[in-house]
Amino acid sequence: MRAVYRNPRELATCLKDIVDTYYDDLISYEKMEEKILKIVEANKDAIYKEKSMSTKIANVLGNKREAIIDEIVEKNKKEA
Repeated sequence: MRAVYRNPRELATCLKDIVDTYYDDLISYEKMEEKILKIVEANKDAIYKEKSMSTKIANVLGNKREAIIDEIVEKNKKEA
């Protein structure tokens, strides 16, 4: 798993795969959270534009996955 992605489609696909792996019960919620936070931190400008998720990334992810990622990021902001 790379940390920095230049292409928004590859970035979205990576995030999608992480959430899907969690849905398939192959990783724990904590492990998924850790991986997502690493990727979001490294690609913050590409993922969130004007405080909402980039349209290109959101379209690839779908509503359910986008909601989970937003929830994890918000939770992390409150803890920090």
